[in-house]
Amino acid sequence: MNKAVVIFSGGQDSTTCLVQALQQYDEVHAITYDYGQRHRQEIEVAKAVAKKLGVKAHKVMDVTLLNELAASSLTRDDIAVSHELQDNGLPNSFVPGRNILFLTLAGIYAYQVGAKTLITGVCETDFSGYPDCRDEFVKSMNSALALGMDYQLEIKTPLMWLNKAETWAMADHYASLELVKNESLTCYNGIVGAGCGDCPACLLRANGLKDYLDNKSKIMDDYLNKA
Repeated sequence: MNKAVVIFSGGQDSTTCLVQALQQYDEVHAITYDYGQRHRQEIEVAKAVAKKLGVKAHKVMDVTLLNELAASSLTRDDIAVSHELQDNGLPNSFVPGRNILFLTLAGIYAYQVGAKTLITGVCETDFSGYPDCRDEFVKSMNSALALGMDYQLEIKTPLMWLNKAETWAMADHYASLELVKNESLTCYNGIVGAGCGDCPACLLRANGLKDYLDNKSKIMDDYLNKA
């Protein structure tokens, strides 16, 4: 049986990846992480979306220890989300070590359930400056996991080279544009759908959607050429 594990936050990117995986694999497992994030509503959103999509195996994993270790505007209520970069050149929404931990735990889970594919919605094209969303990082983690578990696990990143408009095209291609648009949660302030309209995540999402709707045919062709 062809099995996959999807790291699923309930946001635009991971929802689009989950929709695709459900059409490509015989058995799909979704993992949502509770890491003490400020927009905690995403956990409930992930549960609701997974249920609506008919995901039979959805695990919410408690990794709140990350909240104690990593200071970020996404893990601390007293740190406001900022559009300005920090002195190290990274946005203050960057959670150090988050994807290292997420991929490691998802890899262990994949090993246990016999899945040879691990899917994550990270993207280098629109990655907000996060170093743990780069292709080089994912390949390095893939090698470490395969070696460390002696298990031929493949980490797939369907969005790695797509911009946000093309990610919307991908959702549309899988007949899930309205679901992703109205029921996913990307907003750093925890507002479902279009979100607060001001945080960096909302602006990136909204600009991508506008671009796609304004240039639908061209962008769909661009997506299909990359898919």
